[in-house]
Amino acid sequence: MNTRGLLICLLLLATLPAMADVYTYIDAQGNRVFTDQPRKNAKRVDIPPSNNMTGTPPTRTLKAGPARPAPPAPMFHYQLLRILVPEPDATLNNPSGDFIVTVTSEPALQPGHSYRLLLDGVAVGQPGRSPVFPVSNIDRGTHQLSVEVFDELGRVLEKTPNQPLHVQRVSLAQKRMTHPCTDDQYGVRPECPLKDKPEPKSSILPFF
Repeated sequence: MNTRGLLICLLLLATLPAMADVYTYIDAQGNRVFTDQPRKNAKRVDIPPSNNMTGTPPTRTLKAGPARPAPPAPMFHYQLLRILVPEPDATLNNPSGDFIVTVTSEPALQPGHSYRLLLDGVAVGQPGRSPVFPVSNIDRGTHQLSVEVFDELGRVLEKTPNQPLHVQRVSLAQKRMTHPCTDDQYGVRPECPLKDKPEPKSSILPFF
């Protein structure tokens, strides 16, 4: 076997698994034979380590995902939230149905927080930081008042239980019957309009 053929055989053998042994011998025709099977008169061939370098895997470019929003701040809790005025189960005698609601909280209302007044479960007026709510023209009967505190995210932090309020709107005619109008009260009391003021009686006696 010429030198070129020997080199080709060695290169082919170098591709065998690293743990496989290679043997060589001269066959009956005088040719050199390489094999991985040991046999009589065969010699083990030392194969130099391969110079092949393992390719570097391509670098993966990680795409940045959408930024996660910051978690909301923990909810603040008040030790106390109550309605000061009117008192629970109060009775309001007002022909116009107008009254004032006053609330308080401990600790004091925090920055970014607001009060909201509820009448029969419906928000009354505009929420805000003022603890005083004017309410007007409420129908007669029993109503439920409550107040709640919410933060800048709209989360309800605290809410008072419903407390009853009884509104008695006495009509002007009823008030006039209970407290009759005097001459000096016409045009002063709402139930005593000037048009209802009786004509003054004449003190001059007629001549016959």
